[in-house]
Amino acid sequence: MFNFFKTIFTPIIAILDFITKYFKTIVFLTIIYFIVSSNNTSGLTSVEDNTNLQKIELAGPILNVDKVLDEINKAKTNPNIKGVLLVVNSPGGSVAPSVELAYAIKELRAVKPVVAYASGVMASGSYYASIWANKIIANPGSMVGSIGVIFQGANVEELMKKIGVSTQTIKAGKYKEAGTFSRAWNENEKEELESVISDTYDMFITDVSNARKLKKQNNEKYANAHIFTARQAKKVGLIDEVGTISTAKNELYKISKVRNPVWNKQDKFDKFIDRIVSETITNFSLKFNDGLKAY
Repeated sequence: MFNFFKTIFTPIIAILDFITKYFKTIVFLTIIYFIVSSNNTSGLTSVEDNTNLQKIELAGPILNVDKVLDEINKAKTNPNIKGVLLVVNSPGGSVAPSVELAYAIKELRAVKPVVAYASGVMASGSYYASIWANKIIANPGSMVGSIGVIFQGANVEELMKKIGVSTQTIKAGKYKEAGTFSRAWNENEKEELESVISDTYDMFITDVSNARKLKKQNNEKYANAHIFTARQAKKVGLIDEVGTISTAKNELYKISKVRNPVWNKQDKFDKFIDRIVSETITNFSLKFNDGLKAY
């Protein structure tokens, strides 16, 4: 029993220590930022009046996409912006926000051109988010695809028996416990979950086939959760071209007909905070995993 609680609480203590440490770091760096910025206000001059192209980044797991949606909407409604470059480096994420992004890009494309660029990973939900771009270009070393849907859950019934814990349930509805972690799922629950997954998967491949002009009946070639290199993705029709960020930018210049490109730069403070948060999340994940591996 002691070892069990040690296993549970040791990572938690490590995580709390990590949060305290990095919270102090963020506060310190934020103060330094304001001190430096106050002594260099000339570097904060806005060039919004001259910008005609917008870069939007989709990075990390797709969970809360409010900020990206806000950037897409601003680009859509800004008459000065003539084209958008969507830079993607994401393994995907939740279904609903991925669909929100996909249709936001579709609406954006209706009023101005969009080029999606896979800088590292454009998989699952992040590929879904990119399908309605005018062009999809992938870095030669990127990974693309993973068109599929998954639902996972743990079964901790045996563990609960060992530590003397049991559940009590009052429910209304035959399938209300579908996906529970406290026991194995029965056949009815599995069928219910499979129907949800199958319908979501059908929606995914339908949108991909429509957006990319691929035959839905041939989805085994480009879907079925296959993971492709950039060259393989081009062969099956998931992307238009293999190239670098320069390739993507030049394509956007061409289809937006912008001769003198001026990119809309992200606010310096927002960029600073985003970088700190991104690094903190990465380090948090490493710290958390280290804590679990230790026991």
